[in-house]
Amino acid sequence: MAYEVDVHTHTLASGHAYSTMKEMIEAAKEKGMKGLGITEHAPLMDGTCKEIYFRNLRVVPREIDGVRLLLGAECNVYDEEGHLDLSLSTLKRLDVRIASLHVNVYSPKQHPDAMPAYRGIMKNPLVDIIGHPDDGRYQYDYEELAYLAAQHNKIIEINNTSLRPGGVRPHAYENDCRLLEQCRKHVVPVLMGSDAHICYDVGAHEAAEAVLEEAGYPKELILNYSLAELLSRLAKNREKWVDLEP
Repeated sequence: MAYEVDVHTHTLASGHAYSTMKEMIEAAKEKGMKGLGITEHAPLMDGTCKEIYFRNLRVVPREIDGVRLLLGAECNVYDEEGHLDLSLSTLKRLDVRIASLHVNVYSPKQHPDAMPAYRGIMKNPLVDIIGHPDDGRYQYDYEELAYLAAQHNKIIEINNTSLRPGGVRPHAYENDCRLLEQCRKHVVPVLMGSDAHICYDVGAHEAAEAVLEEAGYPKELILNYSLAELLSRLAKNREKWVDLEP
């Protein structure tokens, strides 16, 4: 079954990636994809772009060469309340928002238990996707995480880069297996994310797909196969923004 969309990718702007936006779009088109998310690392990541980059994304067309663009950010969670490193007004401008724990921002030595941060993230209506909750350097309660994701309409990412041989996140395979068991129980939608840092990895979901197939995860809950379904879920999330400050 062909993938229609890859949401989690990075360009040169992230500081440790190696392709331009144009090259990433060309790669998506060559692979027959309908949609591409470009989600640069937010400011607390070493070497990445500043907030002004995200505020100016309005100048980029949202369709180029037949590929629908979802321009957003992979935000860093930096405290146990789940706060993110972009302002509310900037987050509201984006097409898609991923919230992730990164060890150079949220140290597992200081915060070994990931769950306090995830409880805060889940309550944030501006967060669409929970990025790579598979890093064995943290401790998780996957039953609670999946339950909260279902309650707060969050999408869980199965990160292909985590699962590749030599990946930097220990025990990602075992953690994803445990996570998917709970996500299936609570009917949580998931996205395979390539986490591409070079154009050749756009749409690379083979390792993530293998884990999902092994888990027998329902295809209708895997959003890469339908851009329309993903866009519908993102739109529903925006309906919760009514009470947020401007």
